[in-house]
Amino acid sequence: MNAEQQRLQQPDWKRWGSYVSDRQWGTVREDYSANGDAWNFTTHDMARSKAWRWGEEGIAGISDEKQLLCFAVALWNKRDPILKERLFGLNNQQGNHGEDVKEVYYYLDATPTHSYMKMLYKYPQQEFPYEWLIEENARRSRLQPEFELMDTGIFNDDKYFDVFVEYAKAGTDDILVKITIHNRGKEDASLHVLPTVWFRNTWCWGRHDYKPSLYKNGDRSIRLGHEKLKVSDLYFEGDGRMLFCNNETNTRRLYHFDNKELYPKDGIAEHLLHGKKMVNPAMMGTKAAIDYELTIAAGSSHTIRLRLSDQESADAFAGFDELFSKRMEEADKFYADLQEIVANEDERRIHRQAIAGMLWNKQFYSYKVQQWLDGDPATPPPPHQRLNGRNNDWKQLNNEHILSVPDKWEFPWYAAWDLGFHCVTIGLVDPDFAKQQLQMLTEEWYMHPSGMLPAYEWSLGDANPPIHAGAVFRIFRMDAKAKGVKDYEFLESIFHKLLINFTWWVNRKDAEGNNIFEGGFLGLDNIGVFDRSAPLPEGVTAEQADATSWMAMYALNMLHISLELATYNKAYTGMATKFFEHFLYIAGAMASMGKNNTGLWDDEDGFFYDQMHLKDKQIVKLKVKSMVGLIPLFAVEVITKETLDNNPVFAERMNWFLRHRPDLALLVSRWYEEGKQDTHLLSLLGGHRMKRLLGHMLDETQFLSDYGVRSLSKEYETHPYRIKINGADMSVPYVPGDSDCDMYGGNSNWRGPVWMPMNFLIIESLRKYHFYYSDDFKIEYPTASGHFYTLKQVGNELACRLLRIFKSDKDGRRAVFGDNDKLQNDPHFRDYILFHEYFHGDDGRGLGASHQTGWTGLIANMIIMKNQGL
Repeated sequence: MNAEQQRLQQPDWKRWGSYVSDRQWGTVREDYSANGDAWNFTTHDMARSKAWRWGEEGIAGISDEKQLLCFAVALWNKRDPILKERLFGLNNQQGNHGEDVKEVYYYLDATPTHSYMKMLYKYPQQEFPYEWLIEENARRSRLQPEFELMDTGIFNDDKYFDVFVEYAKAGTDDILVKITIHNRGKEDASLHVLPTVWFRNTWCWGRHDYKPSLYKNGDRSIRLGHEKLKVSDLYFEGDGRMLFCNNETNTRRLYHFDNKELYPKDGIAEHLLHGKKMVNPAMMGTKAAIDYELTIAAGSSHTIRLRLSDQESADAFAGFDELFSKRMEEADKFYADLQEIVANEDERRIHRQAIAGMLWNKQFYSYKVQQWLDGDPATPPPPHQRLNGRNNDWKQLNNEHILSVPDKWEFPWYAAWDLGFHCVTIGLVDPDFAKQQLQMLTEEWYMHPSGMLPAYEWSLGDANPPIHAGAVFRIFRMDAKAKGVKDYEFLESIFHKLLINFTWWVNRKDAEGNNIFEGGFLGLDNIGVFDRSAPLPEGVTAEQADATSWMAMYALNMLHISLELATYNKAYTGMATKFFEHFLYIAGAMASMGKNNTGLWDDEDGFFYDQMHLKDKQIVKLKVKSMVGLIPLFAVEVITKETLDNNPVFAERMNWFLRHRPDLALLVSRWYEEGKQDTHLLSLLGGHRMKRLLGHMLDETQFLSDYGVRSLSKEYETHPYRIKINGADMSVPYVPGDSDCDMYGGNSNWRGPVWMPMNFLIIESLRKYHFYYSDDFKIEYPTASGHFYTLKQVGNELACRLLRIFKSDKDGRRAVFGDNDKLQNDPHFRDYILFHEYFHGDDGRGLGASHQTGWTGLIANMIIMKNQGL
């Protein structure tokens, strides 16, 4: 067991981490408007002056797990109109493809206890083009690409600083900080670097009276006075000058009235940039910065060293460099052990940076809906309209935890189905944190009393694909493999909550009891003909192939968990039988039942389609070849003879059911025909249908791209799918890049791009099918190529295509960077990977949120799978 693995056994090592959000402005939590206009109630322009109610933001920020104290880095190049304290980006209305961060930064390294972390921010030496970015993106239509910071040419002459921020823990509450600034330009350049420490404002709302304090404690230290914190001092080196203000709102600037706060939140910035007397001469407050004014020679660098510590010390920097080196060596050892089977250096780099992004995207998340709706005792009451507005039926939601979020700037909140994928990757390095995240979402302070899991803060009541059970069982197995013991307490406790959630789905989404699940699923956003979350016209219903398939998968996940629990408690045998029957009912509905005895499978096309039922009883199949029709592949589990032998009561009940329902027994693909290794297959697809479906998926003129499986068939590139429903013309074109419509905010697109989580589920499903069919079963790959592969080999080939997005080719180019020569060729850019939200369906370049290591971090799992040959 290496040093980092030993630290993972001690929870206190995770008390401090990268828990500060990249963006707090524009979030639902900070929105107290009458109409729910979160993007305009708080803005980037307001952020420097407003004390936040629910959380903090900063560049390369860290905090304790309760976010009582925060530390981050601020910068000023002497040209910008504002202090760079937070990352800049456009809100949803400003961006031609929705909200988008307009900065260049990278999460480069991290260990799961945050004992070592490293990130890079690239800061231009010229004036930051705030207005140009706003105006140019406003000018562009949705048919044009986003206008990014690099498109301004501001990095072309290398007139920028590379600001590396590193953290190394000497103890659980003793953190060394190193800020290294490189001048990449050809001329000397000056800037101010302001390491900043502050208390989250917990005292202005009338709920807590205690107010902590920061104050000067000698020439080179700041005392951090908080009754609940062990960290007591910030030590620093060099000639930095201490500046103090208070983390309280500048009401004069924002709301044109004076609250008599002489030294508000923006006091340090106003003093530095404009010489205003807005810093406290008494050298105390609740926010402080150490101002270093530096001139760095061309091609040179400067390092600033600080220490947040729980130890009083006359020489806080004794052994500093040695400790830093030790933590870096331990991080290297941790990843060397993890990557033991990965021989390729570039794959190791991608794998490590993917996991680093996952760990940096942890965030302190506080949202207490009842308090948020009612307002605080010490503030004016919010508009009464909010009581009937967003999330008003989620008053039990009381969140205040460290959570894995998709992207701390673009999506600085948790999302139910994203989180399940996150945990599969986090489980590679910290299965305990993954288990805690999955369990937390089912606790009563998250889960609705009805059994629904919260979707995301913009609409907690939206329904996302139910992948939670699958993630739980994956993590259960990963944890058991890592520790050599099965955590049945975790599996059992969360299973009971999932039973409630499964019942909610059955009661809510299968409206007429046909086991065909209707509408309401988000997550695949604009993939369909119509808005999948909006109400349909009166008398019209939609039966969705993916909704029903997700529920079939959910039933099989719960069956698998039940059988596992039954190995140590036979009481769960009955639950296994229940979910076996549920799966068969859903399989029957998919095949031939449903309304008017029509199934969702189209035998002529060899594909699954959604269908709509109109007022006149007419059934219309929406014959769009999209990811929706591939999702039935995910509903697959293999049951071994050993499992049946260990659960004879289940086997007996199952066989009784099959004898008494022969119509459903025929739908259980090859149940009575044992596969290799005495296995039985539960699947929505028999061998014939699977081959037909895979024929489309593996066709390079349809779904298969050089970079994975597309979300929509390329056949619609020249001939978009068109249909008229109730007199309205509707169409679905192939759009491999950014979305060309504003459905769901316009910042995601499922009509052609490659999405990592769906490809991961495809590969995992192929591996399960292969476990049953073995090497004897082969399919043509690619379609019409004349080459035949086993299903496992096809899965490995798909993983290689996905890896091709990030991995440098024979010319040293990475598809994710597109045609950006700076990113492709510059040694200070080309090996720093961005893990985007999704990827262009034809050329593989990154699109959407640029730091959504969240589910795109699954590439780390695929690298391990590929090298294991699984």
